[in-house]
Amino acid sequence: MLNFLSRPMVRLVDRYLPDPFVFVLVLTLIAGLAAVLTQGTGPVEVVTMWGDGFWTLLTFSMQMLLVLVTGYMMASTPLVRRGLSALAGMASSPGSAILLVSFVSLAASWINWGFGLVVGALFARELARTIRVDYRLLVASAYSGFIIWHGGLAGSIPLSIATEGHPFADITGVISTSDTIFAVYNLAIVVALFIVVPFVNRAMLPREEDAVYIDPALLVEDEAEQPAVSTPAERMENSYVLSMLIGAAGAAWLIQYFAAGNGLSLNVINFLFLTLAILLHGTPRRLLNALTDAVKGGAGIVIQFPFYAGIMAIMVQSGLAASISEGLVGLATATSLPFWSFLSAGIVNFFVPSGGGQWAVQAPVILPAAQALGADLARTSMAVAWGDAWTNMVQPFWALPILGIAGLRAKDIMGFCVVHLILSGIIISIGLTFI
Repeated sequence: MLNFLSRPMVRLVDRYLPDPFVFVLVLTLIAGLAAVLTQGTGPVEVVTMWGDGFWTLLTFSMQMLLVLVTGYMMASTPLVRRGLSALAGMASSPGSAILLVSFVSLAASWINWGFGLVVGALFARELARTIRVDYRLLVASAYSGFIIWHGGLAGSIPLSIATEGHPFADITGVISTSDTIFAVYNLAIVVALFIVVPFVNRAMLPREEDAVYIDPALLVEDEAEQPAVSTPAERMENSYVLSMLIGAAGAAWLIQYFAAGNGLSLNVINFLFLTLAILLHGTPRRLLNALTDAVKGGAGIVIQFPFYAGIMAIMVQSGLAASISEGLVGLATATSLPFWSFLSAGIVNFFVPSGGGQWAVQAPVILPAAQALGADLARTSMAVAWGDAWTNMVQPFWALPILGIAGLRAKDIMGFCVVHLILSGIIISIGLTFI
């Protein structure tokens, strides 16, 4: 049944979904036009908002580029290759490979979203080297695990409202993670997705005549032979001592960081991957050779993220994002507010694909509405979190790192992800409304 459903979705997306760069250009025009037509914002004002906001995500853009680069460098080390190969050896058929990559991606994404994106992509590449399986579905399965991130340990919204002095503490107070991440309704959604997502992926395995395979040789990074060393500069580039000293310093910082009880963040994950890459490659020259291959997949991040920053500025400063939220929330009762909040967050996420940024836009609308209706503030907050995660299945913004590592285009995987959008939307809506 799902195989029958996914085939037309894949064909539809392949025919009509443009490159993610074209997608972000279209979103820019839609956001600008909507601001003019619905918010009374002048065209010059819209252009000013867009241009002023264009560079506000530079830090985040660099973080995401490093997610791709450091993860790729770490994966190219002999030790990590052997570890991934051993794990991939647990799969004995295309179906088991799809199930395995789905479970690994879900578990990693529940721990931390950045960790999940990199681990899922790297593991998919390794599985494709050992099992003959549709490569598009394999990578889509790795990405599908990302649906779970905002209900997991690194969810930005539940962690924000659990922090003393957060921006909306005057409305919500401090909401413990026992009422959000570890609440029964949230855990029920997480467990349901852990069960449904892998088996949906397995059920979407294409027929032999529809499958697309990749030559395993294309996924093997050749280990460059150690060059002859004849000059002082070359001796430094091939020095194990330099790498071991810097790697040891990085490892020492990580040990004291985690010993102090700190958790994972995007910067820490990048630091961890870079430290491991330095240590496991052994010499600066080997690390730099891996870096050369790693940066090839980062072009989409470099050019597209500034455009999303401009869109976010239009959405926030024109009041368009707030208007979308207000329009849908205005239909709600105390019981249905989480559902409408979830739906509005899913829509806003197309234009503001950032959990923290989206919360800053929607919380001033959602939380007073919950207060006025007597709705559950914790559940309503998690509804926004799940809405943010939900439409990531068809919003290529977050897929860019995994696509860069896998060497695919957005249209290669999004047809499969549309199926997840539909089914996960039903599961999450039921969990937020009735459990």
